[in-house]
Amino acid sequence: MFHRAFFSNLRKFDAYPKTLDDFRIKTCAGAAITIISGVIMTLLFWSEFIFFMTNEIQPELFVDVSKGQKLKINLNITFHHIGCSFLTIDAMDVSGEQQIDVDHNIYKLRIDNKGFFIDDSPQKEGLNTVSTVAPLDPNRCESCYGAETVDIKCCNTCDDVREAYRRRGWAFSIDLDIEQCKRDHMKIKIKQQLSEGCIVFGYLEVNKVAGNFHMAPGVSFSQNHMHVHDMQAIGTTSFNTSHTVNHLSFGEDYPGQNNPLDGSVLTAHQLSTMFHYYVKVVPTTYSKLNGETIYTNQYSVTKHTKIYTTGFFGDSGLPGIFFTYELSPMMVKYTEKRRSFTHFLTGVCAIVGGVFTVAGLFDSLLYHSSRAIQKKMELGKAS
Repeated sequence: MFHRAFFSNLRKFDAYPKTLDDFRIKTCAGAAITIISGVIMTLLFWSEFIFFMTNEIQPELFVDVSKGQKLKINLNITFHHIGCSFLTIDAMDVSGEQQIDVDHNIYKLRIDNKGFFIDDSPQKEGLNTVSTVAPLDPNRCESCYGAETVDIKCCNTCDDVREAYRRRGWAFSIDLDIEQCKRDHMKIKIKQQLSEGCIVFGYLEVNKVAGNFHMAPGVSFSQNHMHVHDMQAIGTTSFNTSHTVNHLSFGEDYPGQNNPLDGSVLTAHQLSTMFHYYVKVVPTTYSKLNGETIYTNQYSVTKHTKIYTTGFFGDSGLPGIFFTYELSPMMVKYTEKRRSFTHFLTGVCAIVGGVFTVAGLFDSLLYHSSRAIQKKMELGKAS
């Protein structure tokens, strides 16, 4: 008797009373709504499950106190109308350290005016020295034409003479009567590349301070503590600086990274156009679930263009592309975290309950509306 009374009283708390099967009415419209609501529930459940399986990224912002780090600049830029022989890559920073004609980690790849590769093997040097004469004495020491220094006492190639002139701060020209350049066919190579393009790619490692790097035609050298590009040395002063920034980033890639300049196509509507990019670099760390931490950077950029038409250029007036970057004092930290399972269950319950309730309301509205219309039609026939 106790058990019967207990279960009888327990049934009073049932919030889900059941109707008899004899009083249930099943309709085709109800079946269609059930199928549609089931499909919607499945899609929303799958979407919620995929979202749950992804990691949550929690951002934080704090002052950057890191010291003594290097800034790695990854680049891949296509010059559509400037040959590799004409391009010089220079980098400098506000600490006074200058790296002139940086090419130890930069490669140049020749392409024709349609974008097809001329040579599949990238070259570290801007000009390939090719000798067509008999092998020379490897122990020879040829003249630097007055530009000898303590470090450079012999100039056996045209590039050696050019480097000696650069260190002296002298302007170098292919029209000089230099035997090494005649032997290396420098003029011929330059004329061949007048109608070519060039892909510049690789990376630079610079001090982690504000600075700039640029890619421009001309022979670069320092004169009276001033960085100068002499374009007369290569026989022409007009260049089409149209280019495509295939990739530009600062540091390692991290998940979800967005590089604003990737894929940017810039067209020079006039010759001797300078493209200037002002880049704000934000130090960034990305901590993964496995404990690995990536120290990298993200950036924003603004662009400016200016046209120059003179023949001898310094930094203030030079056709080419310039990147001036400065570092933000703040650092962004991204941390991967797993999403809460209880939030996933809450979302699933909300999906199932919400769709079921809305479908029930819609089915009830549809059923009662059809019954009301049917009764009016029966009354009309009876009258």
